[in-house]
Amino acid sequence: MSNETEDSFKLTPMMEQWQRCKQDAKGALLLFRMGDFYEAFYEDAKSVAEELDLTLTKRQGIPMSGVPWHTCDAYIDKLVAKGYRVAIAEQIEDPKKAKGLVSRGIVRIVTPGTLVSSSLLGDKSHNFLVTLTQVGAVYGLACCDITTASFKVMEVEQVEELANELHRLNPSEIVTSKKFREKHGHLLRTFEKIPLFLLEEWRFEHQTAYRYLAEHFQVAHLDGFGLKGCPAAINAAGALLAYMHEELSLSIQHIREIKPYTTKENLLLDRTCQINLELTEALHARGRHSTLLHVLDHTWTPMGGRLLREWLKKPLLSVKEIGKRHDAVEALCTHADTCAKLQQELKEVRDLERLMMRISSGFATPRDLAAFGNSLEKIGPIRDSARSISCELLFQCASKLVPLNELTDQLKKALADEPPVRISEGNIFRTGFHALLDELRAIMQGGRDWLARYQTQVKEETGIKNLKVSFNKIFGYYIEVSKGQADQMPPSFDRRQTLVNSERFISPALKEYETKVLTAEEEALNLEQELFQHLRQQCASYEKTVFEMAEALAQIDVLLSLAVVAKKYRYCRPIVNSSNELCIVEGRHPVVEAVGEHSAFIPNDTTLDGKNERMMLITGPNMAGKSTYIRQVALIVILAQMGSFVPAKSAHIGVIDRIFTRIGASDDLSRGQSTFMVEMSETASILNNLTPRSLVILDEIGRGTSTYDGVSIAWSVAEYLLATEAKTLFATHYWELTELEKTVLGCINYHASVQEWNEEIVFLHKIERGGADRSYGIHVARLAGLPLSVIQRASTILKKLEARKETARRPKKEGQESQLSLF
Repeated sequence: MSNETEDSFKLTPMMEQWQRCKQDAKGALLLFRMGDFYEAFYEDAKSVAEELDLTLTKRQGIPMSGVPWHTCDAYIDKLVAKGYRVAIAEQIEDPKKAKGLVSRGIVRIVTPGTLVSSSLLGDKSHNFLVTLTQVGAVYGLACCDITTASFKVMEVEQVEELANELHRLNPSEIVTSKKFREKHGHLLRTFEKIPLFLLEEWRFEHQTAYRYLAEHFQVAHLDGFGLKGCPAAINAAGALLAYMHEELSLSIQHIREIKPYTTKENLLLDRTCQINLELTEALHARGRHSTLLHVLDHTWTPMGGRLLREWLKKPLLSVKEIGKRHDAVEALCTHADTCAKLQQELKEVRDLERLMMRISSGFATPRDLAAFGNSLEKIGPIRDSARSISCELLFQCASKLVPLNELTDQLKKALADEPPVRISEGNIFRTGFHALLDELRAIMQGGRDWLARYQTQVKEETGIKNLKVSFNKIFGYYIEVSKGQADQMPPSFDRRQTLVNSERFISPALKEYETKVLTAEEEALNLEQELFQHLRQQCASYEKTVFEMAEALAQIDVLLSLAVVAKKYRYCRPIVNSSNELCIVEGRHPVVEAVGEHSAFIPNDTTLDGKNERMMLITGPNMAGKSTYIRQVALIVILAQMGSFVPAKSAHIGVIDRIFTRIGASDDLSRGQSTFMVEMSETASILNNLTPRSLVILDEIGRGTSTYDGVSIAWSVAEYLLATEAKTLFATHYWELTELEKTVLGCINYHASVQEWNEEIVFLHKIERGGADRSYGIHVARLAGLPLSVIQRASTILKKLEARKETARRPKKEGQESQLSLF
């Protein structure tokens, strides 16, 4: 800052306070509380005015811009959405006890990963803040959703695994060290749209992180959390808590446990697979309904919506646990009346996880407590409905639903029918809840009767019949008479205001009453705040029980959603076991079928046994359904192993441990990679990481280079895959690869069938045995609208190429030209 700016700070104690707060804001945009406004100064003011379209003013040469305190949340959301970190400076001492200027300090710094009550938060998605570090060859990841108190850590040994997990978590903010960024810039550039914050290196030191975690959880060591021998996870977790508490001044007392987790119990879906299969995010903005999540999501609660997303991204490997989910879905499908009842009951349940978090951390409003109480009232009926269905998993969930009748009754007895948004508005509690509060309210609300009686009394005492006793917010209570009657007022009455045609007075009795009323208002407000905090603490004491109930409710909600989808779209229960078979009869693409409007979906079969039939080599033209078919097989596997029924007549699925996809063409310009390089990198990742139980989905290998190079690469990749036991669906335009069926065991030719009619083709969307002998590319080009002259010329060239191919097959006569001209 310039000397001129520093001098301006010294002009007033207020600006000295602002300067100290600005230093504590650590580069964040500062909103400084002054009365009923949050003010920004200097460069911050210019940014606020520009980003929020507000007026930029000046006072004593200092640029300033502000927002009203009672609507600040909406403005803060806009600033955070635009990439700003926003520091909030509040009064931090009681104004009544302050000597001179009331002290102010940073109470919180708002960042994308630490939003608490915000329109930017999605009800059915987590808001993860992630820290990353590395110890030796091991990577540590810690993630926290401050809104639900979810705090988890994991360790991985491959940077690809780290990237896959980051994509699955889809964090709102990443925190790491400068050293990690310098070493793994390529990884972070992949997630460059996510805000990144750098902490000092010492925050990730093991002793510092360990001590911070142990002090926070009040334990001697961390072995009880399952973190023994996990230095990278500990370092990431300690840095994460320190970042939230020390850097952002955020309360973390409601974070009471840390859970290590692994992906070894789940079907692994790498980043490429999650994107290509459009599990939760569409590849194109206009196709936001074209995700599997959109088809499956019939959940009624935010907790259920978040859990469904997690199940979808983390299908199971355990046949037993998968079977439990299938049992529950089947049981719900056969109890239509109970399902309908459960849906209505769940519809009344708000977000218990986030409500509990706001209650525990002191962010809760009166309306939050009301919503909390109303939600708890539904616990008993939901438990009874779930128990009425004979099913192990539903019974386990129901056993965690403990009706908190005493707390529910207390909330119902205490809170008004429509409590206010803010504590400062008052009228939080019902009449009859607290005797002193009722008495204070009676003083405040009984003013009309007292004023009417007092007005009658003064009229009789003064003889002035048109005398009035009134009140306004500026001058308070007063007795009003005309100017000609002012001399008749008693000497003990003091003149309060002179108007054009009247005079206003106040008497000792009226002044005493005014003091009593205003005191009652202040006392009532203070009493309501005390009562509210006590009630909030009562609710917070049930935190562990409520979080367990929220988890159980989420499971019931997800299972119910899967049952609704199964009945709506006629899904079947799959057989999932430890065999090596993948047999689907009349399988359908769940998303294409659900969003299709014009025609019925054409089902197709799939048979792969990992031995004699390990690879389906699928040829045929574009638009014939190859890509849809191979995707649908992968989606059916994911659905089956997440515990859902599947879109098929029947399905037998031996557990798949990983699904790999290589679909489409795209550049990665940020890393200087061409389309072909991206294709080869993804293919290399598949070949280097697959296992005998993997499912590989390949759509057009080798298309980004010359024809001969492409065919050679595709052929070699196919042979490599056939040498493993991995199951593969290989869609290709290279009909030359159909020769593999004759030479390598396990490769079976299929084709997407078409029908020709008067030089036109009809796509049948049927996958049948045998290879295609033509690609029909020119027919597709005609359908796409290429000019007729281009189509005709392409047909001529094609005939010459085919003739050359035929000539090449026949023995050449001596001296014959081997090159056939196209022109």
